[in-house]
Amino acid sequence: MSGFVARPSRLPTAVRLGLRDLRGGLRGFGTFIACIALGVAAIAGVGSFAHGLVDGLAREGRVILGADASFQVLHRELPDAIVAALAERGTVATMATTRAMARTPAVGDAAKSSLVEIKAVDPGLYPLVGTLESEPAASTRDALAPRNGRAGVLVEPALLVRLGVAVGDEVILGDLPVRIAGVIRSEPDRLAGGLGFGPRLLLSLDTFRQTGLIQPGSLIRWMYQLDLGSSQATDAELRRVIADIRGRFPDAGFEIRTRMNASPQLTTQIERFSQFLTLVGLTALLVGGVGVANAVASLVDRKRDDIATLKALGATGGMVFAATLTQVGLLALVGTAIGLAVGAALPSAVVAAFGSAIPIPVATSVQPGELATAAAYGLLVALAFALWPLGRAHDVPVSALFRDTVDGERRWPRPRYLALVAATLAVLVTLSVVTSFNPRLAMGFMAGAAGIFVALRLVAAGIMALAARMPRSRRTSLRLAVANLHRPGALTPSVVLSLGLGLTLLAVIALVDASFRRQIEDALPERAPSFFFVDIVNSDAPRFDAFIAENAPGADLNRVPMLRGRFVRLGGRPVEEIRASDDIAWALRGDRGITYAATVPRNSRVTSGDWWPADYDGPPLVSFDERMGRGFGLKLGDEVTVNVLGRNITARIANFRHIQWDNLGINFIVVFSPNTFRGAPHAHLATLTYRQPASAETEIALLQQVAAAFPAVTTVRVKDALEAVGQLATQIATGIRGASVVTLVAAILVLAGALAAGHRARVYDAVILKTLGAPRAMLIRTYATEYALLGTVTALFGLASGCVTAWVVATQVMNIPFAFAPLQALGIIVLAIVLTVGFGLVGTWRALGEKPAPVLRNM
Repeated sequence: MSGFVARPSRLPTAVRLGLRDLRGGLRGFGTFIACIALGVAAIAGVGSFAHGLVDGLAREGRVILGADASFQVLHRELPDAIVAALAERGTVATMATTRAMARTPAVGDAAKSSLVEIKAVDPGLYPLVGTLESEPAASTRDALAPRNGRAGVLVEPALLVRLGVAVGDEVILGDLPVRIAGVIRSEPDRLAGGLGFGPRLLLSLDTFRQTGLIQPGSLIRWMYQLDLGSSQATDAELRRVIADIRGRFPDAGFEIRTRMNASPQLTTQIERFSQFLTLVGLTALLVGGVGVANAVASLVDRKRDDIATLKALGATGGMVFAATLTQVGLLALVGTAIGLAVGAALPSAVVAAFGSAIPIPVATSVQPGELATAAAYGLLVALAFALWPLGRAHDVPVSALFRDTVDGERRWPRPRYLALVAATLAVLVTLSVVTSFNPRLAMGFMAGAAGIFVALRLVAAGIMALAARMPRSRRTSLRLAVANLHRPGALTPSVVLSLGLGLTLLAVIALVDASFRRQIEDALPERAPSFFFVDIVNSDAPRFDAFIAENAPGADLNRVPMLRGRFVRLGGRPVEEIRASDDIAWALRGDRGITYAATVPRNSRVTSGDWWPADYDGPPLVSFDERMGRGFGLKLGDEVTVNVLGRNITARIANFRHIQWDNLGINFIVVFSPNTFRGAPHAHLATLTYRQPASAETEIALLQQVAAAFPAVTTVRVKDALEAVGQLATQIATGIRGASVVTLVAAILVLAGALAAGHRARVYDAVILKTLGAPRAMLIRTYATEYALLGTVTALFGLASGCVTAWVVATQVMNIPFAFAPLQALGIIVLAIVLTVGFGLVGTWRALGEKPAPVLRNM
């Protein structure tokens, strides 16, 4: 026992002083701990949940993909030799996916049609992995088998609603009537297929071949699912199989997915979205850092008599600094521990509450790496914001400590403390960049946050300078309110810093959201086509043109040939070696639409180089989008190799084009000279744009007519697609707004803490003024005016900086016009005023209730 008691005596004196000082409890540090805990919980929770999603995708990759590996090609089926080679390695199941129109057999006005996402499978093998659940329950073979001369199909419930049909009814797919045998309740490999624009329709491969939808050039993705025969097959074994197939068939042109990357785009989007939410959490933590600085400054102020006594007894400034830093460090550890506990529990809580609505498997295990990152963020922010107020107290003499509340003198910390602040901030920035999915975004965020902090401090200084130079008002309450803005110990810097960054983030989110919605709802529909028509076969193209001219005489049809190809080499470099920015790197992944043309396409203009003659018949030439060409490091004369229909085709860049992407017209990154694909089977893509706005009834009627006359043509109504995109955008925006609430809560906590820290000064003010005869109503008007002025100016700055940031994000990142939203802007201003005045008056009311006598006796 004596050893245990003696142990603290061996601690450094400064540490023992700091620990002893904490015996009095944590009063006054609630905001400090809450701010750190909130920011750490946000970062740890978002990181853990996102990591759980990625781990869940990796763990369930075999089920999500439906096999160990998938070999995918467009337009064509793989040769028998390749299929046989795959069969040597395990079980091979063939699937095909495409979009088509399903319609009811009724004629006339009663006919209905709907876009569907078709999946054709081998009923005896599908699914290779996982379980297909349907209602009524049946095996895949039984559900898709013919009954009474009609093949069975399984559909998602949404199709029943769209077509007004039920299980057992018939629908027409292409040229073939089929029977709805049941409803899909769970499709094991649904996620691997990506985002769909229509309900799923599942049928057998034999039935699919009978529909007439398979035409030369039709946009059909053929997939060959390979099951190695055991879920225990190692990743190394799978990689050897992939390498062997690639080596034996180097020019096959297939895209390969494995259980290790069952849905790479989904994984990428999860990582990007989680990074954004992590930056939101970091914003909350930085806002909380202001609360840390306020709390530490308040601690130094409250302990000034103790510090003076220690210095009078011989304590050095370094010892005082170390003792106080010990307290701050322990408090930061407490806040961080609370945040880590909440963040670690968040994935399990989300799964428990919303697990049935999350289509992605989530691994709810503790994520040590994410928790360590969040802890590092919390401790670094606490240290960075605490060092400055702690450092200022180091060299202040005893007499100056006692005068501090009178003259309000401010000194910069010693150079070594400034160096410590700079080093801590550098480590914080480095951590943000190293752990970021997009280092440029992280650097931009940290630079923007630093700029806003500096600007907010300048705004506070400007308010104080302006208030000091304003003419004295005859109204007592206004004169006192203006004086409070610039007097020694004024709340102006704390309040402006507390609210400014949080309001800036809210303004950015609100205005970017408004710009995106304006782009979708207002600008695009006026100029966008009404329909996209896909898979118009060559032989039907003239008849299709005549049909549209007869049934939609007040509309313009733009029809172009379309193939699908995958970039293989650009400028002599394999695409795998090209490092491009995120906004254009998508063009290098998977298959892209390509076309050929004799003249410059609509919505394009040549910016460099020359277009080929209409009768050009030399070596293949290609026109490239100038922005992407610049991003890929291409120049005129470079060669571009694409794989089309299993063949590598190389063409020389003849020119670069500027493409107008924002009108939803037909645009292609690359356009080839017509002789490049002479004789190649392909289909056509077309858009239909009404010269005068057409009613919904007119558009739907045309959709039904096209579906009946051209069963193999897929018709996409643009307004329906925009509505689907808008719904997705709404869900994303709702999630982002929800996450931004964390920052607002942090701002409110810091604001409340800043106002609470000034409570003692408010008590003295109230007592003196009441003693001099000031009525309570006048004091309330004084403080309300002061807080309203602070809230208004802070809101205006937050709105201005938010507008600038939102403009950059909208125009430079999202490439859409910026739209100012006056209602959202007014809401931000009102919110700032309400918060500032509300919290301020709550504290003021308590101050006004203090009895004068006890306060005067202790002054």
